[in-house]
Amino acid sequence: MTWGFVTCGPNEALVVSGCCYNKPLLVPGGRAFVWPTIQCVQRISLNTMTLQVESPTVYTSQGVPISVTGIAQVKIQGQNEEMLLAACEQFLGKQEHEIQHIALVTLEGHQRAIMGSMTVEEIYKDRKKFSKQVFEVASSDLVNMGITVVSYTLKDIRDEEGYLKSLGMARTAEVKRDARIGEAEARRDAQIKEAIAEEERMAARFLNSNYL
Repeated sequence: MTWGFVTCGPNEALVVSGCCYNKPLLVPGGRAFVWPTIQCVQRISLNTMTLQVESPTVYTSQGVPISVTGIAQVKIQGQNEEMLLAACEQFLGKQEHEIQHIALVTLEGHQRAIMGSMTVEEIYKDRKKFSKQVFEVASSDLVNMGITVVSYTLKDIRDEEGYLKSLGMARTAEVKRDARIGEAEARRDAQIKEAIAEEERMAARFLNSNYL
């Protein structure tokens, strides 16, 4: 390598080490002057990585086995020097698929743990709550590796016991019942209003007849 400037795009960072540096020089999306032989330059990816987080057959808090698929987007944080340094210590020299695997295993462990702490009904009816819990717990762990969780979404819930189907049928029955009740109440209210109006008409007619 000849001496001179080395550049990188916005989706990666340069890591320069060796002579003149007590700690590595971190350059996200820029350039650095590098002396050959006495200095070493490496690159680390800052690409956003999309992970499909599968947790098959996990028992919920009430002992019902379900399977969950989540979608997470993660990336090495290049704008925070402390986090970028932590990422370099963990992943420098590793391929992107190796980084993805480490992040995926971490996310799957937390997803599994949250599944075990909630009921099927809670997960099924409040996906936002489940997603928020996985996001927060995974974020607090991965930040120590220099990885930011950009987003996490619960994509799918499945079971082989028919439990979710029963929940769906029960919910459908509730909706139909509420609709019937709503219709009955609307008819009752209309009849009451009609009776009141008729009573007022009769009273007015009675007053008019007395006046005459």
